[in-house]
Amino acid sequence: MSTAPAPAPRDAKPTTPDRPRPKPTLIFDDPLDQQSADDTDQGWGERAPSGGSAADLARFLDEKPPHHI
Repeated sequence: MSTAPAPAPRDAKPTTPDRPRPKPTLIFDDPLDQQSADDTDQGWGERAPSGGSAADLARFLDEKPPHHI
């Protein structure tokens, strides 16, 4: 006979009786009313506006296609 303790489930988490689990709730808001990360220029990978005409010229030259040089 083995004297090893019985194995417990691996993903079992101890439950605490003083803190009940929050119940999941349904949210009936319109998801299209909220702004997503793609709704901003930063969501598309664009740089934040730095201001100034020198910065605008540098950005223009950086983003110009090679056949327009």
